[in-house]
Amino acid sequence: MERLCGPKFPFWEANRTLHTDSPDLPECFQLSVLSWLPCLYLWAVSPLYLLYLKKNNKGYIMMSILNRVKTVLGVVLWIVCWTDLFYAFHEQQVGLAQPPIYFVTPLVVGMTMLLATFLVQLERLRGVQSSGVLFIFWFVSSLCAIVPFRSKIIQASIQTGEPDHLRLTTFYVYFILVVLQLVLCCFNEKPPLFSDVDTDPNPCPESTAGFLSTMTFWWFTRMAIKGYKNPLEAKDLWSLNKRDSSEVVVPRLLKEWEKEQGQAQTSSPEETVTLLSEEKKKTPRKPAFLRSLLRTFGPYFLIGSAYKLLQDIITFVNPQLLRMLISFTKEENVPYWWGYALAFLMFFVAFLQTLILHQHFQYCFVTGMRIRTAIIGAIYRKSLVITNAAKRSSTVGEIVNLMSVDAQRFMDLTTFLNMLWSAPLQIILALYFLWQNLGPSVLAGVAVMVLLIPLNAAIAVKTRAFQVEQMRYKDSRIKLMNEILNGIKVLKLYAWEKSFMDQVLAIRQKELMVLKKTAYLGSLSTMAWTSAPFLVALTTFAVYVTVDENNILDAEKAFVSLSLFNILRFPLNMLPQVISSLVQASVSLKRIQNFLSHDELDPESVDRANIASDCAVTVVNGKFTWTKEDPPVLHSISLMVPQGSLLAVVGHVGCGKSSLISALLGEMEKLDGEISIQGSVAYVPQQAWIQNATLRDNILFGKPFNEPKYRCILEACALTPDLEVLPGGDQTEIGEKGINLSGGQRQRVSIARALYSEADVYLLDDPLSAVDAHVAKHIFDKVMGPDGALKDKTRILVTHGISFLPQVDNIMVLVDGRVSEMGSYQALLKENGAFAEFLRNYSLEDIIEEEEATEALIDDEEFPDDALSNHTDMVSNEPVVNEEKRKFIRQISIISSDVENPKTKSVRKRLCSERKHPEPLPEKTAPSKDKLIQAETTETGRVKLKVFLEYARAVGPVLSVFICFLYCCQNAAAIGANIWLSQWTNDAGLNDTQANVPMRVGVYAALGIAQGILVMMSSFTLAMGNIGAARRLHFALLDNKFHTPQSFFDTTPLGRVINRFSKDIYVIDEALPSTVLMFLGTLFSSVSTMIVIVSSTAIFAVVIAPLAFVYVFVQRFYVATSRQLKRLESVSRSPIYSHFSETVTGSSVVRAYGRLDAFVTLNNTKVDDNQKSYYPGIVANRWLGVRIEFIGNCIVLFAALFAVIGKEQLNPGLVGLSVSYALLVTMSLNWLVRMTSDLESNIVAVERVKEYAETQTEAPWEIEDKKPPSDWPTQGNVEFRDYSVRYREGLDLVLKNLSLSVNGGEKIGIVGRTGAGKSSMTLCLFRLLEAAGGEITIDGIKISDIGLHDLRSKLTIIPQEPVLFSGSLRMNLDPFEYYSEEDVWGALEHSHLHKFVSNQPAKLELECSEGGENLSVGQRQLVCLARALLRKTRILVLDEATAAIDLETDDLIQSTIRTQFEDCTVFTIAHRLNTIMDYTRVLVLDKGQVAEFDTPSNLLSQRGIFYGMAKDAGLVQ
Repeated sequence: MERLCGPKFPFWEANRTLHTDSPDLPECFQLSVLSWLPCLYLWAVSPLYLLYLKKNNKGYIMMSILNRVKTVLGVVLWIVCWTDLFYAFHEQQVGLAQPPIYFVTPLVVGMTMLLATFLVQLERLRGVQSSGVLFIFWFVSSLCAIVPFRSKIIQASIQTGEPDHLRLTTFYVYFILVVLQLVLCCFNEKPPLFSDVDTDPNPCPESTAGFLSTMTFWWFTRMAIKGYKNPLEAKDLWSLNKRDSSEVVVPRLLKEWEKEQGQAQTSSPEETVTLLSEEKKKTPRKPAFLRSLLRTFGPYFLIGSAYKLLQDIITFVNPQLLRMLISFTKEENVPYWWGYALAFLMFFVAFLQTLILHQHFQYCFVTGMRIRTAIIGAIYRKSLVITNAAKRSSTVGEIVNLMSVDAQRFMDLTTFLNMLWSAPLQIILALYFLWQNLGPSVLAGVAVMVLLIPLNAAIAVKTRAFQVEQMRYKDSRIKLMNEILNGIKVLKLYAWEKSFMDQVLAIRQKELMVLKKTAYLGSLSTMAWTSAPFLVALTTFAVYVTVDENNILDAEKAFVSLSLFNILRFPLNMLPQVISSLVQASVSLKRIQNFLSHDELDPESVDRANIASDCAVTVVNGKFTWTKEDPPVLHSISLMVPQGSLLAVVGHVGCGKSSLISALLGEMEKLDGEISIQGSVAYVPQQAWIQNATLRDNILFGKPFNEPKYRCILEACALTPDLEVLPGGDQTEIGEKGINLSGGQRQRVSIARALYSEADVYLLDDPLSAVDAHVAKHIFDKVMGPDGALKDKTRILVTHGISFLPQVDNIMVLVDGRVSEMGSYQALLKENGAFAEFLRNYSLEDIIEEEEATEALIDDEEFPDDALSNHTDMVSNEPVVNEEKRKFIRQISIISSDVENPKTKSVRKRLCSERKHPEPLPEKTAPSKDKLIQAETTETGRVKLKVFLEYARAVGPVLSVFICFLYCCQNAAAIGANIWLSQWTNDAGLNDTQANVPMRVGVYAALGIAQGILVMMSSFTLAMGNIGAARRLHFALLDNKFHTPQSFFDTTPLGRVINRFSKDIYVIDEALPSTVLMFLGTLFSSVSTMIVIVSSTAIFAVVIAPLAFVYVFVQRFYVATSRQLKRLESVSRSPIYSHFSETVTGSSVVRAYGRLDAFVTLNNTKVDDNQKSYYPGIVANRWLGVRIEFIGNCIVLFAALFAVIGKEQLNPGLVGLSVSYALLVTMSLNWLVRMTSDLESNIVAVERVKEYAETQTEAPWEIEDKKPPSDWPTQGNVEFRDYSVRYREGLDLVLKNLSLSVNGGEKIGIVGRTGAGKSSMTLCLFRLLEAAGGEITIDGIKISDIGLHDLRSKLTIIPQEPVLFSGSLRMNLDPFEYYSEEDVWGALEHSHLHKFVSNQPAKLELECSEGGENLSVGQRQLVCLARALLRKTRILVLDEATAAIDLETDDLIQSTIRTQFEDCTVFTIAHRLNTIMDYTRVLVLDKGQVAEFDTPSNLLSQRGIFYGMAKDAGLVQ
């Protein structure tokens, strides 16, 4: 420096700087170091920054005034600096030679100013709105310029000679300009042109926030205020940043995953044989999902890691400052400004650390969020295309778990992943500084730590094992609950609730046992990590004092070491946690990877290429199976369906009809053969798949709305009358799985969807079975038949309805998965094979008659119009109708005669011109109260104190108080130990250390160990209390849900109830206990910190009030906003899963219609909506952290300042105590707010569970004093008196004043249009619907007086939809194990399942999969029949039970019912009238009233409604 500055200007003078009350820096130092620092920084950073700008171009920003001013100031600064330079040259010429520094510094600074100006413009062109790089540059420049500024003023005041006017002026101009630049840098530029900000209705302010705002998260404040004023709603949320949205994130991951899969395949053994050893050759490399995750999200995550590194290093500055502060208080005559400088330095360092730490967290959390989005997206896309074999191994529940739990685990891991390298680094640094402080004695402390690590590790491993076990129980409990809720109606009808409730409670019991074990371990580990720092300190200090008599423990050593030990505490606690969550995430990773590696359906298995041939569908020698392992289901199938023809597929139950349709859709594994289909496909599955959307959306299925076409289709599918009944017309919202439509309506909506899609090939899997005979005829004629809307399309129809067969072009008969015959109807009859035999058994005369009916269409009487019009109004306006008909017939005849008539060109047009009412139906707009599924309510505002009290009550009031008491004791012990330490360090000053050592060490140890034991006790008591509460809450919820009336399940989506059982119970089981633990811990430790600081420096109490005020203020803002965000997040989460499980169940329909992309987009929107409320939640935590830690930093500042001020009165021990406690407080304050809010958001789970545990219940299951006799009902007389019923409060009556009486043993057939109240009537018998008026008596006992189980167990129903539960067949028939094996086999014998079951290797233990998927619908129906046969009660109800069965089986069932239930009262809701023609009486319902009730023969002779229906079915002439 001598060469640069010359001998006149020394570089450093200690007396002038440090040891004086008014310090100043020498000029040489000012000109070199202070001037060069900012320049060095900018030149070092700019290459990297330029590279970054080159990569990230956001579009350019228009020149603004701000930008112009910045540029001009930059140029002026450059001129100012170079003025100095030229002045120095000028002086040299004059002969006043200046040292070289006067040339170098202006040159360097001037160049740097030019660089800064260049950056300003480049940033504008690259769309940077606010620059961090330049802000730091101007900030450092201003800081460095303050010293010369001050010293120039001081010199001017004392100087005598002539001052250097020019240099003074240039410097002041320079200083003002630099400060101006700094101020300007705080303002933002306008957003770049064409950016998202302009188009977005509610953009996230982050993208336009300035550098300062980004660092302090100031941009979030607006939402915090909004959330504080009134609860946030979904519309207040900002839209997601483009870079975090599904459409950006998911494709990135999938691209990497495909690359990874590609590499795994190419690196499979073939080519690399030479490189690999023998044993490796056998296993090809599995594609690693982790690699693709790292490639996709690694780079962004690394930025966060860089911040973390910086923060770790800064952490260790404060203990050093603390050491200086303590030594400062010891020394006598030092200038006071040292102390103040130290206090403010501590503050500044802590503040910097805060900013950096939260930037790191922000990066990590955003990465976590993106990973979750990406994983959910990937799983969703995969689940749409996996094969059936894969579907079997991953049930819907498991896949939902992958989405919810496993994706969540990744999210949780990313936040702390950096601890893996950061923790060891912090530990090494801490030990280094400790060694400097205490020498080798540190090793004793390290030894203790090392010993604690295996203990913690062992606990972690064990906990992990328990968690896996508990996950298993949780999975099976949720799966069981899912099935129970899906089949709740059946459970109620059969009175089986008790058995299933016990099953759930048995699993729950195991789950709680595991939780208890986890709690034991938990309290051990809590003790280990609370006592660890203390034990380490104790051993280190004890060893240090005893090793050498000269070692004296003074305040400096003790408290600096303590603060270092406290730093150590965090990495030591975190390491085991991070490792265990790593293990968890690796399990999740494996699960996700396995799922994503499942086989996909081969899109090529069906050849869709449009080969110009006249066959629309061809199968050549096809052999198909559901999974590769299973035997094939269809053998050597060959079939050619000409364009525009109608092929019927018939055969017995389970012969492979539905499988054939699946094969044509490409859903099955093709083992052999060729399939080709020309053109698009529409598919109507056997069980209609209905989305939770409006009726209209279900039919349109993503196609644009076209009014006339839509109306025609409604008409053709006989849906028009139903729309009049539905509350909101076609805007009525349909519940999950179409719950509020009858089976027939669902099926017709499904047909309408197919019609609307205008495909080329229609695959119809027995769509007519669920609807009444006359509706079936209508639909066949209008839609599928030779004159229907589809007459020019290719149709493949699986059917059991014989009456339609004469009108089809070709018939294919399947027997056991092979084609036994194929040909036209006449040809097959002539062949006299299996088919002819099959038909002969069924009234041939019906069929002949059908043919006549079709030919006689033009004849007035036969016109099947009444299939639709309700028969009552036919009577009223008879003449008009006939008039209409005549016109209509004339029209038809004109069309048919005049072929050239242009109207025939379009089937659609013709269909529409035939309509009776040209005016469109009046649109019914759904009134809001009729919305079936109410939006899930979110509680708003603060969580009520009541909820906390509820939870405390569930834990137990006495226990709750005791727990708090234990926490107080534990903190008292901790404070005691530290106060004792400060007394001990003061011995050093009094020189009587040696005498007291054993006593000092002993008491310190005793206090510390007491604290450890108390910690263990308190955490264990707490855990026990929490588990008790979890048990009580779950039981209350479960008990209530089994007692809830059916109407609740009809109006509440299952996802919502399941959510209570999974997510909320999980929170109560696992999240809440740990939150409560942390909350109590931080609360008590924060309070104890305040107590310590106040007791050592009493003046500190003055500051507590304002700080506490700010603290509470910030905390209220945060808690109000974040709680609401959490709620919004959990509400927007259920739609993801319910949409997902809906999609998985209907995936074959979605694929058939080619709607995959649309559904993926829908899923994206749902995930983004969820992340939209999650993202502000993360930011809220950062916003809070910065503000709370700022308060903590203020506490440090004031504790240090007051220590400096009270230097004379305080001893070093107390200064050390109060400041080291203050350094700790930041952490606990921050955690306290977080825990308060976590507690509030987690306690919401208790609120939600309570909400569903207190819904209204149905009548009691058993009423002791009203129990009917055990053999009741003996006769089986049923009487309805003035009976009325409605589905729910506020809806219309479904049955109006029904009165009828049925004698024991009668067989009653119930018929009527869909929605006439047939099913409702049977539900009333079981009291699934409670009477709105009137009563029902059975054998003279009012059913409303007795318990529900007493009633339901005495009735038997074969329900409309066969529901099976996963478990053995035995369990499905007889869950209570009432009956013997023989009884069960007998029932199977009579229900014609004997052959099927005895052929199964497992016999009665045959496992039924979820929902009985591995049996055909017909077989499931037979299982229901077997249940009925087992129960054998006096009253039997058959609800449309014969729908999905071929005629032969149907006959068997009917004969079984006739023989087995000969002396029982039977109510049959019939679709096929021929089944009830021999019944005692027939009840015709119409609009909820008895229209006709008499013997079949009488009704036919009355020529009323029944006669009309019989005629449609072709049963009468």
